[in-house]
Amino acid sequence: MTTASIHTGPVKVPTEQTEPPRLGRFRGRRWLGLLVGLVILVTSLLLSVAVGARAIPPDTVWQLLWHPDGSELSVTIHDLRIPRTLLGLLVGVGLGLAGVLMQALTRNPLADPGLFGVNAGAAFAVVCSVVFLGLTEPSQYLWFALLGAGLTAAVVYVLGGGGRPSSHTRLALAGFAVAAALHAVTHGFTTMNATAYDEIRFWLVGTFAGRSAEVVAGVAPLIVVGAVLALFLGRSLNALALGDDSGRALGARPGRTRAIGTVAVLLLCGAATAGAGPISFLGLAVPHMVRLVTGPDHRWLLAYSAVYAPALLLLADVLGRVIAFPGEVPVGIVMAFLGAPIFIVLLRRRHTMTH
Repeated sequence: MTTASIHTGPVKVPTEQTEPPRLGRFRGRRWLGLLVGLVILVTSLLLSVAVGARAIPPDTVWQLLWHPDGSELSVTIHDLRIPRTLLGLLVGVGLGLAGVLMQALTRNPLADPGLFGVNAGAAFAVVCSVVFLGLTEPSQYLWFALLGAGLTAAVVYVLGGGGRPSSHTRLALAGFAVAAALHAVTHGFTTMNATAYDEIRFWLVGTFAGRSAEVVAGVAPLIVVGAVLALFLGRSLNALALGDDSGRALGARPGRTRAIGTVAVLLLCGAATAGAGPISFLGLAVPHMVRLVTGPDHRWLLAYSAVYAPALLLLADVLGRVIAFPGEVPVGIVMAFLGAPIFIVLLRRRHTMTH
C-alpha cells in the first residue's frame, strides 16, 4: 500500500486560512451600507426642505437656504420646512434607536417603542391638558405629552416586573392593559369635549405639520441624550444577548444595562411621540431591515437604525405631500401603509430562513 492511498476522505482546509477574508468582506459591506444610508438620509433632508404645498425650484431653495432674504419663500423655508425637517430627523432617530433597544432588552423581535404604553400615556396627557387647562398649541402641550409618556412607561415597567429576564411576557401584558385603559379614558374625554377632539385627532395620526421651532427645541435635547445612551450600550447589548450569566462573564452588568436602556427608551420614545404623535411600524420594521446587513451586532444595528429610520420617515413625509398635492397625507398614515407590507415581507423571509 502506498502512502497516497491512506487518505480516502476529503481534505479539510483549516478555517484560519479562509475566515479573515470573509470577515473582512462582511465589515466592508457594513461600512458600504452605512455610507449608502447617509447618502439616502442627506437626500431625504434636501427633499423635505424642497418639496411642499408650494413648488419652489431647487436652485431657489438652495439659495434661500444659505441666504435668507425675508421674502415669502424664505419664510416658508426657514419657518416651516426646516423645523419640520429637523423634527422628522429627530423623531426618526429616536424611534429607530428605541426599536433596537426594546427588541434587545425584552428579547422580543416583535417589540416596538409602544410596548411601554408611551403612545397611550402621551395621548392621555395631551387630552387632559386640552380639556382641563385649555392648551391648544403643540409647543404648549409638548411637556404634558412627555410627562404622560414617562409616567405611563414607568408604571408599565414596574407592573411588568422591573425588566427582569423572566418578566418579558408580563411586561407586554402590562403595557397592553395600561394602554387599553388609557385609550378608553382618552376617547371618553374626546367624545365629551369638541376642542379636545379637534386637537387630538390630528396629533393621534402622527404628523409634522404645524410644528414650530419651539417644538424642535423642546424634543432635541431629550432625543440627543437618549441617542448617546443608546449608542453607548451597543457592546453591553451584545453581551446581554448571550444571557445574563454569559454577559457577566464577559464583563457586562445586566441590571445596569437594562436600567440605562430603559431610561434611553423613555427619553427617545417620549420625546418623539410628544413632538409628532404616535408613528407606527418605524421602530419595529427598521431594525429588522438593517439586520439583514449588520447581522446581530447591536453596535452596527444602532448605527444603521439611527441613519435609515429618519431617512425612511422623511421620505414617507415627502411622499405624503406629493400624493395629496397641494394638501398632504399625515406621515403616520403613510408610514403605516409603507411599514406594514415591509414588515410582512421581513417576517415571511425570517420564517423561510428558519425552515
